[in-house]
Amino acid sequence: MITLVLGGARSGKSEAAERMAGRLGDAVTFVATGWAHDGEMFERIATHRRRRPPSWSTVEVDDGLAGTLSALDGPVLVDALGTWLARRARFEIDAGELCRALCQRRGDTVVVSDEVGMGVHPSSDAGRQFRDALGALNQRVAEVADHVFLVMAGRVLHLDRP
Repeated sequence: MITLVLGGARSGKSEAAERMAGRLGDAVTFVATGWAHDGEMFERIATHRRRRPPSWSTVEVDDGLAGTLSALDGPVLVDALGTWLARRARFEIDAGELCRALCQRRGDTVVVSDEVGMGVHPSSDAGRQFRDALGALNQRVAEVADHVFLVMAGRVLHLDRP
């Protein structure tokens, strides 16, 4: 089963995804895509780590998210597609490869991503390119997901298929 959890910055999407993944079992693998490039990000990552149960393992990934997912058995939580995409040159990724890995892996997967279509219009060309690339990636993952949720103000909304 693939579950996609979308939300804006500080919406509660990671906490909601952690609760969902926690219902999948005790031995969840947390796939971390972010990196501590400054003090604020370091503290955010530390906060996320403190929330996770000690029975969860963590795998940090830069490139090769699809390959990492294919190699993991059991329940997985990926947090988040936005930070992973931001590390790609020109925001280029193979969405098909990622979706195939999600569909073929052995175990349930909860994927967190930023919903970028509801915020301020980016003022830079790079910001617009990122928004467009992540919006397209979110749509591709939503197509293969069994469940898609939107988190706003800590509230979780189930999104029906069109």
